[in-house]
Amino acid sequence: RAIREVGKVMGLSDDTIGAISSQLWGFFDTSGMAEQQLREIGLDPTDRRLKQTLELIFEIQGFPRHLSQHVGGFVITEGRLDELVPIENATMEDRTVICWDKDDIDALGILKVDVLALGMLSCIRKAFDLIGRHHQVEYTLATLPPEDPVVYDMLCKADSLGVFQVESRAQMNFLPRMKPRCFYDLVIETAIIRPGPIQGDMVHPFLRRRNGEEEVSFPSDELGKVLGKTLGVPLFQEQAMQIAIVGAGFTPEEADRLRRSLATFKKHGNVSEFRTRFLKGMAENGYDRDFAERCFSQIEGFGSYGFPESHAASFALLVYASSWLKCHHPAIFACALLNSQPMGFYAPAQIVRDAREHGVEVRPPDINASTWDNVMEPDGRGGLALRLGFRQIKSMREDEATWIAAARGNGYLSVEDVWRRAGVEPRLLRVLAEADVFASLDLTRRDALWAAAAIGSDRPLPLFDGDMDGEGIVEPAAYLPEMTPGEHVVEDFVAMRLTLRAHPIAFLRHKLTPGTPPIAEVAGAPSGQATGRIKGLMRTDVWGTEPNGRARRESSRRH
Repeated sequence: RAIREVGKVMGLSDDTIGAISSQLWGFFDTSGMAEQQLREIGLDPTDRRLKQTLELIFEIQGFPRHLSQHVGGFVITEGRLDELVPIENATMEDRTVICWDKDDIDALGILKVDVLALGMLSCIRKAFDLIGRHHQVEYTLATLPPEDPVVYDMLCKADSLGVFQVESRAQMNFLPRMKPRCFYDLVIETAIIRPGPIQGDMVHPFLRRRNGEEEVSFPSDELGKVLGKTLGVPLFQEQAMQIAIVGAGFTPEEADRLRRSLATFKKHGNVSEFRTRFLKGMAENGYDRDFAERCFSQIEGFGSYGFPESHAASFALLVYASSWLKCHHPAIFACALLNSQPMGFYAPAQIVRDAREHGVEVRPPDINASTWDNVMEPDGRGGLALRLGFRQIKSMREDEATWIAAARGNGYLSVEDVWRRAGVEPRLLRVLAEADVFASLDLTRRDALWAAAAIGSDRPLPLFDGDMDGEGIVEPAAYLPEMTPGEHVVEDFVAMRLTLRAHPIAFLRHKLTPGTPPIAEVAGAPSGQATGRIKGLMRTDVWGTEPNGRARRESSRRH
């Protein structure tokens, strides 16, 4: 938040603010931001405005911005809570919050419990239910086939869109270099692409050692026992604590206090006493100063962002389970993933496109086939197809979809039939028509919109409320021109934020530079052995200063 707030005040572009805030987590350690990191995201570390912005961000980092409530946090005390802590009403009805923050109650020893949820757990459960329903095989996290080499082959190709924890661009970039081949590789994969290991410069040394490019060595046999399984690179909080115990002579209690103080040192600044104690203890045990400094800087990186090994192992299990589902049941995995939204990095449009690239037949929402959730249905060839549900349509509620499905019977015959039998508002009929759900009734999108527009009241008049045997509102046929493919794609995105038709770039390809190949055609070319053209829109920002001293940005665009 500090990056975004200061960046806006200093007039940085949204792209620059986004690059700093989303690409570099937690880089404001005691030494500031490395120039190399700035250059890696396309920024000039010598730029005066940028330097001043970073200085201001560093000054306010950790300041409270506003009051907020933990969505799943609660405190427990032996006696009455209101005798210990001031309590106030929350904005939610029948909910109260205490007036102290988490660090205050932690210092006082009050028990705090954070109950969190993972959307991927819901996704995996729904996928298991679908497999049981359609394939009569019951799976749990404990009964999945372990160490499937095909799953690891998929991950080594960074084919991980939708997979838990390893679907980010950073993880996709790391997977082909890591080349995971066993479960513990996934444990490391989960833990290493985190701000702590990245800040502590642990990623590249680990890769070099894993690939045999750098010798794995330990300053002592004792530390070798601590760091052996991670090739001499500390990746887990337990290892950081063990280094303090084995290398610097900390007691277990001191090591735990070190971990706790590191987690809050940005706010309270109480880490210096441990640093002195740590460096002195390492020196007394025969370790040189440079090694001790590097160890402590790595431990610092764990303070706010490092994973305990048990946490990483739990997450790795979900990585493997979601990878196995994507690998062996891509249609069911996509269906469960869509039914668990919002979650993850990707919008439904990208999930659907990825599923189709994996051979999944995806069918559009249909007035006589869809329910609220996305479902699997026979594809007519002995397999399964994914039928999109009404949940993919904007401005449609679950209760409306449930009522339409319940009143369907043997199927609707027309737009008016939906209005009469389901009793829905004309507004909803227009929403459905815009989503092209009446195509199976031989109605084009415009024909359906025309029919919906002819219905002006919320429900039929009492005299005509029953079964009219096909008689009702008779609107003269209008010969409306069919939408162009491009118009259909636009309407799909307006109605559902996705399309099963052409990709938008398909309508612009003829305008691209002749001879420019699609990215898919050059993706497999060896590095450094292919050249190509990139067609796009370039924006250039020129900075100036207003007479009152405020920053002024002038943007120009060209193809």
